[in-house]
Amino acid sequence: MKKHTIAVIVNDQPGVLQRVSGLFGRRGFNIESITVGTSEEQGLSRMVIVTSGDDHTLEQVTKQLYKLIDVIKVIDLSSNPMVARELALIKVSAEPASRPEILGVVETFRAAVVDIGTHSLIVQVVGDTEKIDAMVELLKPYGIRELSRTGVTALNRGSK
Repeated sequence: MKKHTIAVIVNDQPGVLQRVSGLFGRRGFNIESITVGTSEEQGLSRMVIVTSGDDHTLEQVTKQLYKLIDVIKVIDLSSNPMVARELALIKVSAEPASRPEILGVVETFRAAVVDIGTHSLIVQVVGDTEKIDAMVELLKPYGIRELSRTGVTALNRGSK
């Protein structure tokens, strides 16, 4: 199984997200992450979807997406060099004695502390999925109280 990152340009209409995600569910395709936001063109939104499967699965997904009336374009981002990023906010238990160690991890990952409480810190980290996963693993021993991740957003590199 290979991970595929696809961008779907859609009309910015109510219910489009539901129709796209419903298509994946009906066809038995798993969505590992999905992000949606406005695109460079007014009235259009960009969905970035990460899914797993072989090339045949990706071809089937693409064909099914084009059958949806609000889908304008489907782009296989993972077939070319791309820039992919994810954001995570991690609330970590942080007693005063353990804070220097936690701050060392934060600095190593070029992350940022965005909130300090009496017994916790909220850390913001931006990067590829592997970087986020690695940071989460290193912070687990301190006690992760809450974790929120955005999912992957991506664009192809270069002038394409």
